[in-house]
Amino acid sequence: MQKVAIFADVQNIYYTCRHRYQRHFNYGAFWQRATANRQIVAAFAYAIDRGDSKQRGFQQILKDIGFQVKLKPYIQRSDGSAKGDWDVGITLDVLEMAEQVDVVILLSGDGDFQLLLQKARDRYRVESEVYGVQALTAQGLIQAADRFVAIEEGLLL
Repeated sequence: MQKVAIFADVQNIYYTCRHRYQRHFNYGAFWQRATANRQIVAAFAYAIDRGDSKQRGFQQILKDIGFQVKLKPYIQRSDGSAKGDWDVGITLDVLEMAEQVDVVILLSGDGDFQLLLQKARDRYRVESEVYGVQALTAQGLIQAADRFVAIEEGLLL
């Protein structure tokens, strides 16, 4: 049985699904598909904490599915822009878990993770699966993955 670790870039998945489909990602359907006949070693969902009740409800749903939710505070800059990036945190966790699993599953379309997947494969001989919205996922990330799964109808609410 393959051992897997899951890393969900919640903001990226939320915005890409909303932009492309005007719908939400179905984390429950994803979990069933990604974990079938596999052993889950770890599952992390990286999100921004704005402190509102709707968001807390969503975070509880992720926990109930099986994710450990990691939160960063939402930061509003004086120029009106916002900050809430988990790229370094995801990278550190992937590299930490890569020795313990056969497959790293990344939910993100962010091309910054291309080098991470290449490094994990070269150094730890771990396979990678990427789930992302095809039209909004960086080509380099798709190419770096051993398997790319396009987020389409069966993975949307």
